[in-house]
Amino acid sequence: MTLRAFFHKSRPARHFAVFWLLGLGLATSGACASADEARASAGDASAASAVPSESGSEPADHGAYPPAGYAWVIFGADTVVAEVASTPDERAEGLMYRDEVPDGTGMLFVFQDNQPRSFWMANTYVPLDIAYMNPSYEIVDIIAMEPLVTDSYPSRAPSMFALEVRQGWFAEQGIGVGTRAEIVFGVQGR
Repeated sequence: MTLRAFFHKSRPARHFAVFWLLGLGLATSGACASADEARASAGDASAASAVPSESGSEPADHGAYPPAGYAWVIFGADTVVAEVASTPDERAEGLMYRDEVPDGTGMLFVFQDNQPRSFWMANTYVPLDIAYMNPSYEIVDIIAMEPLVTDSYPSRAPSMFALEVRQGWFAEQGIGVGTRAEIVFGVQGR
């Protein structure tokens, strides 16, 4: 069973998948950190230094990543394990046909340019919040979206990313316009 399938199963299966992903990340991070420390103590100075990423948003140790097709969207102490929708087909389907979106999960829509965006809720059965974000991962707008509404929900400012989560989640976490996220994308082949 794929990780994506876990998120479409019963609540216990989804909770298991979320905790499994988090545990995998912690275990991988610890193993990589130990290997880096061992290399550093053996005199390999390059192992202890991190290579900065182009975006500057990835963790310094490069040891832990979510699985391919997922991203961790981190707001301080709060993290969303998000499915990544980066192709036109993935973005068109979005969170359609889902019965629920558990806390701590969502979908991150990734675009190639920064411009005003607009989403709708056709065939989407769960009330959602959408946070539009600029290329610096700063939230420029948050909108509550109602199920099955075919009117559009346009952003107030240009955006390159959009994060959909359960409606009310952003307010409950104290996350608002101007908050900057850290995004760690899954890597193929890891």
